[in-house]
Amino acid sequence: MSIAAIVPVWNGRELMGRLIASVQRQTRPASELIVVDNGSTDGAPDLARRRGARVIAMGRNAGFAAAVNRGIRESRAEWIAVLNSDVEMAPDYFATLADARAAGGNAWFATGKILSARSPGQIDGTFDAVCRGGAAWRIGDGRPDGAPFAEPRRIPSAPWTAALFRAELFRRVGLLEERFESYLEDVDFGLRCAAQGLDGVYDPAAVAWHYGSATLGRWHPETVRRIARNQLFLLARHYPAPILARWFWPIFVAQSLWGALAVRHGAGIAWLRGAAQGMRRFSVMRRSCRPIDARALADLLRSGERTIREVQASTGYDTYWRLYFLLTAGEAK
Repeated sequence: MSIAAIVPVWNGRELMGRLIASVQRQTRPASELIVVDNGSTDGAPDLARRRGARVIAMGRNAGFAAAVNRGIRESRAEWIAVLNSDVEMAPDYFATLADARAAGGNAWFATGKILSARSPGQIDGTFDAVCRGGAAWRIGDGRPDGAPFAEPRRIPSAPWTAALFRAELFRRVGLLEERFESYLEDVDFGLRCAAQGLDGVYDPAAVAWHYGSATLGRWHPETVRRIARNQLFLLARHYPAPILARWFWPIFVAQSLWGALAVRHGAGIAWLRGAAQGMRRFSVMRRSCRPIDARALADLLRSGERTIREVQASTGYDTYWRLYFLLTAGEAK
């Protein structure tokens, strides 16, 4: 199997250099390394060229989704590895994921256990789950590595931090929705896969380390604005009208609690801007994607919510999820 490694980058020269070194150490090597530059000013593209990467210049910061899409269009491999520029992988990462997807009945995508590079014993992410309220949690984020994350499993959605995809998947489902720019575009893609019954695998034997929010920062106003907007985009694109009406309360709770969290971190204005943008463009985004069948979506969201609840209960509740489950108790059980 041939693998194209696609790396979108916007500055972060030193971290990208570490990623390229880990790509080149893979026991199952990539047949091509494509770095898509979003207008870096710190010499990152020059470093990538010197390390043997093919560099594609976007000419501006077009966002993660647009950069990844450009790389996918330019690649010719059977499999696509999408990698954040601030990730390092164990040498057997590609090989382990390739074996995992084959063992999983030729799954359409695969991802591994992503640990925090700043706190190596801590989970950065495993796979994504979405609650009824339209908020997603990267399962395990911030938790100590342990038993809840130690077993392989089928998953509906993979974080695009360091994941492997069959190229054929993009011909079936399409590319990332570029209007998301960055943040939750991978969750949107996962929901589109679920609509067609296409799933993947999580294998904790594949290990990578992520510096996380190295470009802007977790509570940077631009990060908060995009997440607030994009959560509403998810609702617009994937929730049929009966689901929006039926689960109005969980949706209201999930979005309001996220806004309260933004206010607590000094990003309340950014959250309001993002929410306003999401509402203004709600109808347009709704027309851009056929919503999932209501029954199938309900099953998927209930399953995701159960997973979130189980992991939160076994590892200690975040305040956000404790309040969400307290205020929406009953329906997900």
